[in-house]
Amino acid sequence: MSKGVFTISAFAKYSRTTKDTLLHYDRKGLMSPEIRGESGYRYYSPSQLATMNVIRTMQEMGLSLTQIKELIDSRNPENFDVTFDLQIAKINEKIEELMNSRDLLKTLNHNIQEGLKVDEKSLSIQHLPEATMFLGKENDYSDGKSDYDALNIFYEEMHEEYPKLSLNHPVWALYTGERIRNKDWIYPSRFYFYHPKGNQKREAGEYAIGYTRGGYGKCEDLYVRLLNYIEKEGYVVSGDCYEEYVHNEICISDDTNYLIRVMLRVKKK
Repeated sequence: MSKGVFTISAFAKYSRTTKDTLLHYDRKGLMSPEIRGESGYRYYSPSQLATMNVIRTMQEMGLSLTQIKELIDSRNPENFDVTFDLQIAKINEKIEELMNSRDLLKTLNHNIQEGLKVDEKSLSIQHLPEATMFLGKENDYSDGKSDYDALNIFYEEMHEEYPKLSLNHPVWALYTGERIRNKDWIYPSRFYFYHPKGNQKREAGEYAIGYTRGGYGKCEDLYVRLLNYIEKEGYVVSGDCYEEYVHNEICISDDTNYLIRVMLRVKKK
């Protein structure tokens, strides 16, 4: 046998594949051995290592063997330029999906960890940093609409305005400062969820923060406690209020025992 060729076993080793895969490629007409020796022995040339690299790269991009064969049979720079552009776009979309999943898990895990550490009975004034979020429009409760109707509208509007945005992040309730001062906290003013590419920011500053246990929309006692607390500490309501469910159905089976956090923007009198 001439020098400079590999047996199928050696070629499989050097190309980081298997003999069965090479036999399958041969049957498909994707890549055949350079030489067929006596008794059916297959021999591959060093240049075919480059072809294997092309095949592997295109497989990693998600192309089928049929698509790969078509490209290899008619390979030219123009074809590969178009193919690579399309695959790069698909990879970028996948990266975006993975980043959204990562951000979601980080948010959920942060909430769970915080809930495990807090004193649920404590009230405090804390300085909170700015936070980026997607904030919905003012909720419409006309014609007998409920908070669940408003939430459905929020999802629809977010999907319409940001069709590629993942909407699986936890959604929380915002109440305007005016409504809190008027003790009107039955229905949320707006809905929001945290996201690094959001359309609004939660203002940095001083917040009165408290926790309680209950179901969705069942934390009136906490609002009363917070208002009494800031009055005692010499603060007044100066901005919006954020109602968040630190431990919800993700990690709590009892829907009447979620851990609720309320953060009310305040300032000194």
